[in-house]
Amino acid sequence: MRPERVIPVTLGDAAAALPPGAPAIQAAPGTGTDGWETELTGVSINSRLVLPGDLYLALPGARHHGAVFARDAADAGAAALLTDAAGLQQLPETGLPVFTAEDIRRLVGPLSAAVFNSQPRDGSAPVLYGVTGTNGKTTTTYFINSLLQALGKSTGLIGTIEILAGGESIPSVLTTPESPQVHGLLALMRERGLDAAAMEVSSHAISYRRVDGVVFDVAGFTNLTQDHLDLHGSMEEYFEAKAALFRANRCRRAVVTVDDSWGSQMADVAGERGVTLSTSGDATDADWQVRDITRDGLGHTFELRPVQGTPLRVRTGLPGTFNVSNAALALAMVLESGTAVEEVQRALDEHDPFTVEVPGRMQLISESPAAIVDFAHNPDALSRTLESVRRPGGRVIVVFGATGERDQTKRPLMGAIAARLADVVIVTDDDPHDEDEAAIRADVLRGAHSEQAASGHSCTIIETAPRAAAIARAVEFAGPQDTILVAGRGHEVWQEVKGVNLALDDRVELRAALTQAGFTVLSGDGVES
Repeated sequence: MRPERVIPVTLGDAAAALPPGAPAIQAAPGTGTDGWETELTGVSINSRLVLPGDLYLALPGARHHGAVFARDAADAGAAALLTDAAGLQQLPETGLPVFTAEDIRRLVGPLSAAVFNSQPRDGSAPVLYGVTGTNGKTTTTYFINSLLQALGKSTGLIGTIEILAGGESIPSVLTTPESPQVHGLLALMRERGLDAAAMEVSSHAISYRRVDGVVFDVAGFTNLTQDHLDLHGSMEEYFEAKAALFRANRCRRAVVTVDDSWGSQMADVAGERGVTLSTSGDATDADWQVRDITRDGLGHTFELRPVQGTPLRVRTGLPGTFNVSNAALALAMVLESGTAVEEVQRALDEHDPFTVEVPGRMQLISESPAAIVDFAHNPDALSRTLESVRRPGGRVIVVFGATGERDQTKRPLMGAIAARLADVVIVTDDDPHDEDEAAIRADVLRGAHSEQAASGHSCTIIETAPRAAAIARAVEFAGPQDTILVAGRGHEVWQEVKGVNLALDDRVELRAALTQAGFTVLSGDGVES
């Protein structure tokens, strides 16, 4: 996740490049003035990832202070250490220059940017697109990547599923990697001469300062619905975390989807740097508007109309009107980066870039029955997905659960949504973590049964575990005209139960169950375990 060649930067020069208001760096007792001349070629906050020439930032952690691992960092070749007052008290003797600052977490991103020279203003850095929102981040970044490739650009991708640096794929652990890795990746992409890159930017990434020091050429907003309230506490706090991406120090241009009040508020944050996008299909006063949405197989065609100028004709083969929204946002972001409308229309016509398969995002496993794996793991995503997959004359069979040790209030909400929109509801386990699996299922089932009792909807509600058995049960219910939706885990290939990672890929299990039942499945995508 780093360039092969980094021009060394002295610690003094890196400190001088910090933005106004950043915590001041001071030499610790025993470190002379020559310590400022220490040359750095990298930054690390993990002693196990230190490479020779790195500045090791010893941060306070949940269990241990990073200072206690300073000797490991020194043995790995660290050139200097930076810690806070508490870390200084725990620092072993290493023989390295030691520096201190308060609130050093605020320094990780800016120092990484300075050392890796990740985004110089000389035109050599890739055009950087950042996408945030509750749902649609992954698909939108894949759409941006696909459209740019259709335009003949070399591209990079940083996201939930994988990291791409040109043709090289790196499995992704976090939606957004830690700040030193982000800046190292951007520098690597610049070194390889990539034209552009798209990045998912989660609220966790913003709150935990993983994108500090990064400036996006174009930032995009999808939507805001209930999720991650275990971290943020309220929708207002969740909004504020996302809004940080649209402030002047984070992005140069912005495209904000304004289909609800949260989008309108986000447009206000972006101000004159932003343009608005309406994807409802209705006439609005937005700068870009989706109109004339028409069903086309499992996907849709539509027009993206500017306030003035020629509309663009667009198609996406992915199911769901929310993928119309994702495609429109990707398209508007590329247009707002300065790409000519005529050039984009030609790429749309010749390459169909928004029919790219996104692993675990409305991923079609078979067509008869229609069997789909999707990441829908919150109430809004589950509702939109279920509404989009019903076919004339067929039933909808959904398999899903809820994640343990996360926002518990959304569990009964998701159960109620499934009971309202599906014909067969199979409640199973997602990632229970250290919670009791049966208790999680009971929360979901409570919402499903309450909705059924209140609405009188005659759906079948079943509890089945483990998850593979639930998927097999769904296939037993299905006829060729029906739709099976396995929701919640998408591309994930491990299920965490009581601290143990169990191999589990919904796509693999669904293919196996369909094949066992005599149905024809589509070929794999090469991403699965």
